[in-house]
Amino acid sequence: MNYVEIPTVFSVAGAMLPGIAALPERPYDCGVLIVVGGPQYRAGSHRQFLLLSRRLAEAGYPAFRFDCRGMGDGEGPMRSFEDISEDIGAAIDAFQRQCPQLSRCILWGLCDAASAILLYLNATGDARVGGVVLLNPWVRSEAGLAQTHIKHYYGQRLLQREFWIKLVTGKMDVAASLRDFVASAGRSRLPSKCQNRILSFRDRMAEGLGQFGGDVLLILSGRDYTAKEFIEYSRTNPAWSGLLTAGNIRKAEIPDADHTFSTAGWRADVENETLQWLARTRKTG
Repeated sequence: MNYVEIPTVFSVAGAMLPGIAALPERPYDCGVLIVVGGPQYRAGSHRQFLLLSRRLAEAGYPAFRFDCRGMGDGEGPMRSFEDISEDIGAAIDAFQRQCPQLSRCILWGLCDAASAILLYLNATGDARVGGVVLLNPWVRSEAGLAQTHIKHYYGQRLLQREFWIKLVTGKMDVAASLRDFVASAGRSRLPSKCQNRILSFRDRMAEGLGQFGGDVLLILSGRDYTAKEFIEYSRTNPAWSGLLTAGNIRKAEIPDADHTFSTAGWRADVENETLQWLARTRKTG
């Protein structure tokens, strides 16, 4: 389907932010707002967000991508993903102005943008949001990352032939490896005071997901520590108990993909998963 790309500028607390709407000639009333995580801008890593918005528009879905304050061409100081809810709300307003027939907005985000989306839902309960697409959500803590490394990195190393060859032939610095393992084990048992300080945003993410009644697509990379840390955290933290098994959540994994889906094939997989999910939710919505 033919489409046009229309640039716009909108305001958030006195700061001017750029956005680009990709508008099909015969658009559905369901559109996708791409939230950008930092530090990057509206094109995305490997131009992923630009290419995604064009693929969506070709399929009939209006798309909107924008720069948050302090990122890309957005005015103002850079802000944490925990503090961009106002930017997301203003971007939805701008999207609706560019596409007045829009009645259902899907929020799409990778990494800390996925986390920001859940924080936005928790903070606002915005009824305009009909669904969310979350890719490799960010729940990073020093302890969580260390636990992930112990389980996935060191566990896998013991099963690798290369590891044992290096060990037997003396090509491995055993002392250094042991020091690294001990350090990771120590970080995985950080004092609860430090963990509790970081847990707050992850608990708010859980609340946002739990109170959201719309459709959810969760896409995870098979070879990404951020995704693995999210899986481990959601399995073990009480605030996340049962959330990912809810009936409104569909999960998909791109088995060999890295964190940013850096190849054309992996990006195409993400686009296809998104479009197939959109088609299903549009039929059942």
